[in-house]
Formats: sequence, C-alpha cells, structure tokens
Amino acid sequence: MEHKLTTIISDIDGVILHDNHLIEGAGEYLARIQASGLKYLLLTNYPSQTRKDLKNRLANAGADLPEEAFYTSAMATAAFLARQEGRKAYVIGDAALTHELYNVGFLITDIDPDFVVVGETKSYNWEMIQKASWFIMNGARFVGTNPDVAGPRGFPACGALCAPIELITGKRPFFVGKPSAWMMRAALNAIDSHSEESMIVGDNLNTDILAGVQAGMDTVLVLTGYSKREDLDKVPFRPTHVFERAADIDVF
Repeated sequence: MEHKLTTIISDIDGVILHDNHLIEGAGEYLARIQASGLKYLLLTNYPSQTRKDLKNRLANAGADLPEEAFYTSAMATAAFLARQEGRKAYVIGDAALTHELYNVGFLITDIDPDFVVVGETKSYNWEMIQKASWFIMNGARFVGTNPDVAGPRGFPACGALCAPIELITGKRPFFVGKPSAWMMRAALNAIDSHSEESMIVGDNLNTDILAGVQAGMDTVLVLTGYSKREDLDKVPFRPTHVFERAADIDVF
C-alpha cells in the first residue's frame, strides 16, 4: 500500500460468521481491529437487517461491537437515492430498507413513484411484480440493493426478486451493493475515509474483492467462505493478499 492504512472494511459472512457462529479466530481478528486505532466498518450486502439487528447478531455469536460499526446495502441504497432526483419510491423489501429510505426523506408509495427499489423479503408476490413492472414501464427508475441471487439454503435474494421484473420490462436494475464500487464509496464516505488508504477483507472474489479492486482499495481474500485458492485462476484480477482465515491477517 502506497498510502498509510487508515481504514478496514470487512465482510461479515464467510469472514467473521458462518451460520451465525464465529469462525475460528474471528473474535481475535475483531479484537485486533478494535485495538488498532484504525477506522473500520463491517459491511453486508444483506439489506433486511438494521444496524441494531446486526449488532445483536454478532453479540449472540460472542462479539460485542457498537451499532455504528455496521453498514448495509440498504444504507448504501439510501445514500445513492439521496443523490438522485425524485423522492417517491415503490419498495419491495423489508422494514430495514424502508427505514433507511425514510431517513433520507423518501415517501414510500404505490402512486406514481420515481423509483422502484427492490431489496429482499419473504412476502414477495404476483402483485408486487405487476406493480413494479408497470411503474418501470411508465418511467420509474429500477434500483436493486444487491445483485446476489440466493442466500443460504436457496433463500431467494434481491437478484432473483428483480429477475421477473427485468424480464417483463426489458430494463436492468442498477444494483447498489457489492461488487458495485458505489457500495464501497458510500461506506467510506460514511466514516470519512478514502479508498487509497483503505483495505477490504472478504471471502468472495466476485463481490468483496472485485468491489475493492473497482474502488481502488487494497484487498484481502480469506479462504473461510465462498472462494477457494483454486478460484484465483478463474478471475482476471488478484487480491492484494490471501490468508487462510481472518485471524492470520498480518498487514495491520
């Protein structure tokens, strides 16, 4: 790293947690981050949990972190939309997403919305698909919180919920979450940090590491989650560092 490291952005699932349990050495990793004096955020593409939810999730696993240590794709989506023209949105998503949109002055409505915003929800249905498609066909802009298609055990994620709407309308959504560089920029802006002084730690080459590469950050791949060492030859970019687990990281 040419500049002094000031900030660590860390993914959660596959780096710190697996099935809501701390990965071996993750507690030590978090303690080192907190003791380092560096600025840090724990980042997730999952839009359906608030900061308080995430704090409780980590606490139940045995890690105590402040609410302000977390940043979600719902928060990044709100930050993105706050910079766009229009303040009305039709939302397919849970309360955590609508909460963030309310915080930046949005009206959640199904009357002439400026945006259709899709997150993740178990209540997804035919009416939502029809309304969202009709609004987009009539000029509403199509935004998704994250491009993930599925979560654990085949849980349909935002990308899957967007797919039928995209097929009907012929319009592709703008996905805010990783690997979009916007997610990284929004997170760094939230803590007044800059990409050239920051590092992202993640387990997925195609989301975490790609997002860091596109944002101009140093990147650390850990092998406790999605991507394995043999996957490195499948992508045209390389992480700055590769470690077996987060506890082994020795660059801060």
